[in-house]
Amino acid sequence: MAAMQETGWAKINLALHIRARRSDGYHAIETLFAFVDDGDAIDAEEAGADALTIDGEFAAGLSAGGDNLVLRVLALLRERYGAARVPPLTIRLTKRLPVAAGIGGGSADAAAMARLVRRHFLPELGDATLARLAGSLGADIAACVASATCLGVGVGEELSPVPELPLGGTPVLLVNPGQPVATGPVFAAWDGVDRGPLFTGPDLRAQLFASCNDLQRPATAQCPAIVDVLTELGALKPWLARMSGSGATCFALFDAPAERDAAALALAKRHPAWWQMAGTLR
Repeated sequence: MAAMQETGWAKINLALHIRARRSDGYHAIETLFAFVDDGDAIDAEEAGADALTIDGEFAAGLSAGGDNLVLRVLALLRERYGAARVPPLTIRLTKRLPVAAGIGGGSADAAAMARLVRRHFLPELGDATLARLAGSLGADIAACVASATCLGVGVGEELSPVPELPLGGTPVLLVNPGQPVATGPVFAAWDGVDRGPLFTGPDLRAQLFASCNDLQRPATAQCPAIVDVLTELGALKPWLARMSGSGATCFALFDAPAERDAAALALAKRHPAWWQMAGTLR
């Protein structure tokens, strides 16, 4: 069989409101997920035994063992549907997205692996079934399976479409200052204030302007460079600039690709060490 390929699309949280701390240690959230048309790459071929290699800009320090989410989702689907249907694979993961960066990372890769297995070996599985199975390995994985704009509640795994938000094709620029941010401490440092549900209404920009990312303040305390990134992005005149997830990656949405590209060029000149990814929302 020819090589199989899939992309782990970068995830962003356009807004993220924390409603409460739960007794199980997680947080009840409301978040608006969106996905960029670029990300990590997975290549796979049938083989005698499962094997994972990791390369790319952000491969350093990542485990290629059985604890990697890519291999875990493969093992989970094989356990559920049998080795006769899900054969051993040799897999190459090319890490183009920074790690501990608030843009999906391992969740996007796990979802990409699940989609690859579904496409080639389990075509009868729908998105909902695949999201339920793969999502058992991590809260964001369910949203990453479809990699389409959606509203996530609960811990982010209860998903619903948002057809009233026509975001596909929106030019986006992702920027990371090159500093990882640990998710757990950021959530733990949330101030405990419930700022209410995500705003809903007929005007897309009003909805987003009226929302926020409740993790931005505690993430900034851990990584002050987030303020620098948001200040620089705001000066480049996007219609929205905000931190994604638990940080430190920030995003900017523009009206036209030319505006995004000009902003990327200006930012690269001023901060050549900062990571960037330019694309459009899926």
